[in-house]
Amino acid sequence: MLGAGLNVEALYERYGPMVLRRCRYLLRDEDEALDVMQDVFVNVIRHRERLRADYPSSLLYRIATNLSLNRIRDRKRDPGRAGDEEMLHAIACAPDHDAPLILRWLFGRHPESTRTMAVLHYVDGMTLEQVAGECGLSVSGVRKRLRGLRASLRAVEGR
Repeated sequence: MLGAGLNVEALYERYGPMVLRRCRYLLRDEDEALDVMQDVFVNVIRHRERLRADYPSSLLYRIATNLSLNRIRDRKRDPGRAGDEEMLHAIACAPDHDAPLILRWLFGRHPESTRTMAVLHYVDGMTLEQVAGECGLSVSGVRKRLRGLRASLRAVEGR
């Protein structure tokens, strides 16, 4: 059966817990597992026209596995990412009187839309796909902007 007639909501209700368990098992991080689970169903919606859904549990399990492995691979490529997020949040929340100056300098080197992306992703916890949808950019465009912001952040802290 081709996926044009897929009822994604029913799939989510029936197989969502299975997908989440798979993501948790592979990622060992609850927040990432929830993000990837959401990405699984976003991918089903996006590609439903060409998906074969003869065995939906196998399809969803495979997508969850692939997206989780991609996330693990991305972690290895950018090991400083989690620390950068914490540093950005710490600067934003610091009672230090220099914090606004540092933030102004940091965000002054990037377009205002990058600041919006950083807040949506790092503070509000939105996935890259959600941020891309909000900002009207591709996921790779958002990733590139945030990578540039992290590079500037590393320059501030002298890494």
